[in-house]
Amino acid sequence: MKKSIKIASGQGFWGDLPIAPVQQVKSGSIDYLMMDYLAEVTMSIMQKQKLRNPEYGYARDFVDVIWQILPEIADGKVKVLSNAGGVNPRGCKDAILKIAEESGIKGVKIAVVDGDDILDSIDSLISSGHELKNMDTGAPVTEVKDSLLSANVYFGAQALVKALEEGAQIIITGRVTDTGLCLAPMAHEFGWDFNDFDKMASGTIAGHILECGAQSSGGNFTDWEDVPDFENIGFPIVEAYPDGTFVVTKHENMGGLVHSKTVKEQLLYEIGDPEEYITPDCVADFTSIHLQDEAPNRVKVFNIKGKPATPFYKVSASYLSGYKLSASLTYAWPDALKKAVRAGEILKARAENLKLDIHSFNYEYIGYNGCNEKPLPEEFDRDNPDEVLLRVSISGPKAADLNRFGQEIAPLILTGPGAVTGFAGGRPKASEIVAYWPALLKKEAVQPQVKLFET
Repeated sequence: MKKSIKIASGQGFWGDLPIAPVQQVKSGSIDYLMMDYLAEVTMSIMQKQKLRNPEYGYARDFVDVIWQILPEIADGKVKVLSNAGGVNPRGCKDAILKIAEESGIKGVKIAVVDGDDILDSIDSLISSGHELKNMDTGAPVTEVKDSLLSANVYFGAQALVKALEEGAQIIITGRVTDTGLCLAPMAHEFGWDFNDFDKMASGTIAGHILECGAQSSGGNFTDWEDVPDFENIGFPIVEAYPDGTFVVTKHENMGGLVHSKTVKEQLLYEIGDPEEYITPDCVADFTSIHLQDEAPNRVKVFNIKGKPATPFYKVSASYLSGYKLSASLTYAWPDALKKAVRAGEILKARAENLKLDIHSFNYEYIGYNGCNEKPLPEEFDRDNPDEVLLRVSISGPKAADLNRFGQEIAPLILTGPGAVTGFAGGRPKASEIVAYWPALLKKEAVQPQVKLFET
């Protein structure tokens, strides 16, 4: 058993700093690189990409990261765990095998963990008595079954531990919990029992601290002016120990700030009930966490408590829930606000005259009251600003009706109030509204699959 291991955060979401994971590997010594790409809406985006091209459906920029650090992986300096596989982890694996072949690098073991995608199994699950009720409304999934875009189970760390035991150096998963990507190396290296729920909670909370990238090392921090060198911000690293304690830190040569304050802000991020942070591996008690600033950029985390896991997996599903369209025009002084208000009224009346099926019609007057809750300065003429941007947003069940409304925006320039500009880029087009459907599924209904490949 190792005395300690270092697990580095390399990505907080799909679209995070491309250089960050490479810097984590090349700027200092780490044992594992954890890369989280998936949010709830991400799976539906990837599913639509896969429908357009069956080779897609994963975070393709992950492949470029692996290409840059493949020599270090091949040399045994670091192992990578990532849910970049999205809805097509085997496609992601194929892309990495290709770049390995082009680079002439052989012998790297890649594990694919999948089985989380249950979109094609919805009918059989329903017929077996799994209603997949919406956790917020209690409605059965049959209400949106025909509009589903994606449906994925949140697996935990156990399948990842199995992959590590089989020698995997790169693990590509579908929908695995963010925290599981960190817990798995700790459980594997330290031989933790998955029934030791305090240890499971420790690894889970370490993963929660790492999952959002630089958000725990100074990014998006309330006291942001205390953070040095944002330009070269270092992502966080966890130094983990067999007893479940760990230290949050970063590479010394990188910018950013690791402090109990930055860690606390991340700990409070997206947790719900702090005593009942539910994952597939355990229920972690965030009220038990103790933090101690050991030294600059070193925060010790200890005394974490956990409870047994629930008998359910969470299911993250998405479905098509109509369409939306937004457009904007800018009105200039004099009477800019009055013009913008009148223009919105005209557009709504014209939509009603056309009998378009529009469920919601919203106006914003940006420059007058947009994005600023503070009182305006005394010299500001509240009733007569220099300019106002009118933003109109609508939604409805039919894309054709919304697109017909989009044809009304440009004509308003010559058929409404004057001194207007800002229309560019062609007619606005309706886009899909993707809605979220959270549900629970008994764990025995689905099993993760692990398969090993080699470059």
